[in-house]
Amino acid sequence: MKRLLDIVLAAAALVVLSPVLLLTALAVVVDSGLPVFFRQERIGRGGRPFRIYKFRSMVRDAASRGPFNTQAGDPRITRVGTFIRRTSLDELPQLLNVLTGDMSLVGPRPDVPVQRSLYTDEEFALRHSVRPGITGLAQVELRSEATEQQRRELDLRYVREHSVLRDLAIMARTVGRLTGRGGN
Repeated sequence: MKRLLDIVLAAAALVVLSPVLLLTALAVVVDSGLPVFFRQERIGRGGRPFRIYKFRSMVRDAASRGPFNTQAGDPRITRVGTFIRRTSLDELPQLLNVLTGDMSLVGPRPDVPVQRSLYTDEEFALRHSVRPGITGLAQVELRSEATEQQRRELDLRYVREHSVLRDLAIMARTVGRLTGRGGN
């Protein structure tokens, strides 16, 4: 049921949001040139690597200029990047990852390989027993203010307690946060 819901909602979102996707791509090109998309290896279900797609919000050589995570005021973030990150527009290309089956709409955010060291073997296996998501429990509870420890705990809690109803509640809270209507 969850996979069917992912496919239907991701396809519908791509159609409905196509003007927003086009305008965002255009804004990235005008602000900082090509490429429009940022691709990066992430860890998916079963520990399998996959390529995630996002709108590029940082300078082209950002990976060589700093760590995998960013902080407030990171000089690698472009002007358009600041806006698309704040509004989460940079995440929309991940709807393609959902359609291909690498991701789900809801689940723990996908890790970069270097984050493997943050987990015990048991935690890593548990966390990666589900598809990673565009949004998840950690994102609706704490957004980007979560510490690594808080994010890990919320991600593991999600995996232990996930259900279609919980996913629908997380999606509703995500929409509420993104539209400024609360969602909590």
